[in-house]
Amino acid sequence: MQKIIQFMMRRKGWIIAFVVLFAGVFFAFRTIHGGVIPITQKQKLLTAIGQLLEEQHYSPKPINDAFSKQVFTKYLEELDGDKTLFLQSDINSLKKYETTIDDEIRGVSDIQFAPAVSAIYDKRTTEVIQLYKEILSKPFDFTVNEAVEVNADKLNYPATEAERNDRWRKRLKFSTLERFAVLVEQRDKSKVDSIAKRTDADLEKEAREKVLSGMDRVYNRIKATFGEDDRFNMFVNVITNLMDPHTDYFPPVEKRAFDEQMSGRFYGIGAQLTEQDGLIKIANVMPGGAAWKSGEVKGGDAIIKVGQGKDEMVDIAGYATEDAVKLIRGNKGTEVRLMLKKQDGTFKTISLMRDEVVLDETFARSAVIQNGDKKIGYIYLPDFYADFERKDGARCSEDVAKEIAKLKEEKVDGIVLDIRYNGGGSLYEVKEMVGFFVGKGPVVQVRDRDGKATIMDNKDAGDAGTLYDGPLAVMVNETSASASEIFAAAIQDYKRGIIVGSTSTYGKGTVQRNVPLGKPLDFFTGRTEYGAVKLTFQKFYRVNGGATQLKGVVPDVVLPDTYDYLKIREKDNPSALPWDEIAKAPIQAFSGNDEVIRKANDRIKNDYTFSLIRNNTNWLAKTSDEPVNLQIDKYKDQQKQLRSTVNQNTTLAKLTKGMDISILPQDKEKFYNNPDKVKGERYKAWLEDRKFDMYIDQTVKIVTDMIDAQHGTALK
Repeated sequence: MQKIIQFMMRRKGWIIAFVVLFAGVFFAFRTIHGGVIPITQKQKLLTAIGQLLEEQHYSPKPINDAFSKQVFTKYLEELDGDKTLFLQSDINSLKKYETTIDDEIRGVSDIQFAPAVSAIYDKRTTEVIQLYKEILSKPFDFTVNEAVEVNADKLNYPATEAERNDRWRKRLKFSTLERFAVLVEQRDKSKVDSIAKRTDADLEKEAREKVLSGMDRVYNRIKATFGEDDRFNMFVNVITNLMDPHTDYFPPVEKRAFDEQMSGRFYGIGAQLTEQDGLIKIANVMPGGAAWKSGEVKGGDAIIKVGQGKDEMVDIAGYATEDAVKLIRGNKGTEVRLMLKKQDGTFKTISLMRDEVVLDETFARSAVIQNGDKKIGYIYLPDFYADFERKDGARCSEDVAKEIAKLKEEKVDGIVLDIRYNGGGSLYEVKEMVGFFVGKGPVVQVRDRDGKATIMDNKDAGDAGTLYDGPLAVMVNETSASASEIFAAAIQDYKRGIIVGSTSTYGKGTVQRNVPLGKPLDFFTGRTEYGAVKLTFQKFYRVNGGATQLKGVVPDVVLPDTYDYLKIREKDNPSALPWDEIAKAPIQAFSGNDEVIRKANDRIKNDYTFSLIRNNTNWLAKTSDEPVNLQIDKYKDQQKQLRSTVNQNTTLAKLTKGMDISILPQDKEKFYNNPDKVKGERYKAWLEDRKFDMYIDQTVKIVTDMIDAQHGTALK
């Protein structure tokens, strides 16, 4: 179920020619406001993508019976990850397709597997909706000593309907128990009579009603936005993802969302949305945007329907926020109509022309941290963004260069560059940014499917040159991926700075290129009528010859963190490509900071706080997949220990006394006099969060040690 919700992220000329050849037979997926797709068009698309994968993927798996079995298993897991929908008899009835999916991909046989699965899915979904409503109509007995298995990998598909029903009963009981325990705790602490006098029966009923409401929202969304064609879309992506985790098919609306994330701008109405009580509501109207200019849209308004120009409006009941956003965004200057339910209960339909919205909160920003007599510059970079569609489009290298210039004006003694949670982006921007710190030289190596390796330097990256030659530390964590890893690896291999963070970065060392499908929609964006395949066609290698794939970058100084036990890295995905290495690239490394690194690691190793975080995360890793007891007293004991451990980690990761951190003079208007007051509050909240971040504090100390080492001061 969760996977469904989450589902709802040199030969270029030859590739484009290949796609154009099939442009006449490609079709557009239904997205969230289209029609039914003829099976013959699905067949042609599937065959074309299969051929593309075999002939152009960096390391394609043979599309044979073994691959067919993998698709069979993975697709069913994606549709029913909790194993609460399909019965074992359903799986058995589908077994006849287990070794024929490769024939479907090759076009040797008609598509049969996905439609057969879809028919069963619809039938079982209808049953499940009736089932959860029936189960939640009756009180649960929390005195019974029983447990629920939450790790679906340890479960088989239910052998009978009775077994499936009991699995649902336990899961719904668990969800209700979670809410019931919270309500009991609130009641026992309350001094308000109306709350303190509530009975267990009252609270159990309220908890069940909350679970029912949540389940209704989930299944309303499935019915509204996850039809047969969406499931086929998922089927295609299972095939592409089994080649490697980063080869994807993007229908047009998904391709647009990908481009928007990369560029940091989109065309919409200039309003932030939120999901509340099953409705999509306006959370905030951005000054200067289309909604603000109209004067018709206010915070708290609920969006009932969305229409494209003169087309029939779509009722978005059951939609999640991201689904509604896909309908409301579009091309510049196009019309979108909204039916709003105003806060006074009246309905009003308005027409807005989409205009540019810039997501400047996703851009680089900086601050200054005073550590004793040292001034440390702090730069936060959430993405390696680049908008190459516009001459004046946002580019992270230009923005970081500006932040460096501002920090140099403040005469900082060192710089911390924070790329934690940075999922990557533009390789061009990485090459440019590495040059800011090391000057001209090799940055990364790439190898194609034929084994040819190429050294990529920054000599062609604009005016790349050393902008800053002082002490530098780069912060990473397990979600720093792709372009972030290339940047961190280059800084580490050149010994230009110290990499600080979790036990390793994400480990994505593959290169993708978007292969457009069908005719262009316009002459500016490169988007086409049938979306694109994001195809892996190369691998990244560090200048030291090792791949960033799978292993990621191991920091010079490891700081134990609270997410290290989660299985979210590339190495945790069975279809990930392997690690390997090639010859080193010739570089002239800096002298390095070996003594600073050694002393920092010794300090961290002996630090009580980090030792406790490490022990806590190890314990959480062992217990997170254990069955949950549904007997109230045992559940409370179990949850008390879990909650205590998680809360302790959260507390440990925050400083008791905040750092002396301040915004640069040039940014004070953005933070303290922002015309968008809500955005200004978010900027201030961001600064406050930095102030108490223990990991930033430790990195600042490491940079201070680097400064002292340069000046001959004894390290502490």
